[in-house]
This record gives sequence, C-alpha cells and structure tokens, in this order.
Amino acid sequence: MGKRLWVERNKDGSWDAFSDDGAHIKFGKGRGVFTPGDLMKIALAGCAALSSQFAIEHTLGDGKGAKIVVDGTYDADSDAYINFNEQVVVDATDAKLSEEDADKLKERVTRHIEKGCTVKHTYVQETPVRMDVTVRH
Repeated sequence: MGKRLWVERNKDGSWDAFSDDGAHIKFGKGRGVFTPGDLMKIALAGCAALSSQFAIEHTLGDGKGAKIVVDGTYDADSDAYINFNEQVVVDATDAKLSEEDADKLKERVTRHIEKGCTVKHTYVQETPVRMDVTVRH
C-alpha cells in the first residue's frame, strides 16, 4: 500500500491535498489552482521526469533534466481524457553531443521512462477504482 493521501475543503472553495510525510498541494476549479485533470497530466510528466533523470544526468551532468509537456484530449460525452500527448525535450546544446550520442541519449531516456514510469503504466491499462462512501452522522 502506498502512502496515505487525503484532501480537505477550504473556506474559499479550493481544496488542499496532504500526505502523511508532509507533502501539500492546493487544487480546485478556480483561477491559479490546478484542476484534478491538471494533476493527472502533472503526474504523468513528473513520473517521466523522475524516470529519465538518471539517464540525462549520466550523460549531461548533475542537475540537468528534461522539459516535459503533457496535454490531453478531453471527451465531454464520457467525461474522461481519451488520450495524453507527452513531449519530452532534453536540452543538450551545451554538451555538444554527436548525432550518434544524441540518438543514444534519446534511446536511454525512452527506455527509462518505458520501464520506470508507474503513472504511464497505470494510464495505458484499464485501472479499476473501488470507492466507499461513508456519511458520519
């Protein structure tokens, strides 16, 4: 079982998400906050970032990383995202890589993401969600 996460409503209508280890993020539907759909895309991009970090730093040096942009196609009829498009851009201009070395880095980054991104693995398969509702009174 993963770490325990929960959300709580704020008086202004936004929500706060918390974890047992102290992580916190604000979300909602208003201006300046992430929506739950945004958080799905952030999870996908963040997973790719963490999965590719070793391959990129091994080639380009500590502190280097990729810019990862995720977009999705929302279908209003099913109220669901029907696909995601993930663009991973590694800026290696300072490293002056040869074409062959750039291709090798691209292959390593792809392999690391394909192997290690739990979020992507989850999104590409049907993932059942069990929900229990309790009303305290």
